[in-house]
Amino acid sequence: MNIVSSMALVLAVGWISGCATTSDSQITSVPLTATLYNPGHMAQATLAPMGNQTDIRLFIGGVPLGSGSPARLYTYVYTGSCSSLGPKPAYDLNQSVSSQFYSPESSALDSRGIHLRKSVPVAYETLRSGGYALVVRGSPADGGHDIFCGNLG
Repeated sequence: MNIVSSMALVLAVGWISGCATTSDSQITSVPLTATLYNPGHMAQATLAPMGNQTDIRLFIGGVPLGSGSPARLYTYVYTGSCSSLGPKPAYDLNQSVSSQFYSPESSALDSRGIHLRKSVPVAYETLRSGGYALVVRGSPADGGHDIFCGNLG
């Protein structure tokens, strides 16, 4: 099974277990684009309202070759867009930077990925109204480069 199918499976299972009370019309998937520091990899963020906050589930299909193991990934929400980020993050989502590796039970699913769950202290509607971007960054030990970015609105 390819990485896109694996991502869909991970996201579906996560939402069934963690967001059973959220309507499907309020769940949004945002593709994250790999930067020049992480070519050929895929990632996706899924957003859902959780009261006055927004729950974000990330599936990262790969990190740059040579990154430390386990991967330490930092996530931020910036004002602006991926092509024009604000000067500093609006929200730092790094209460925990450890990564959970997803390794399917079935041998038919041979892809691996990193699964992260984050919470943003701002309403879903605000993030989706435009003007925000989600950035995934490698650890300072790995160069601290932005490796994925996705526009949230």
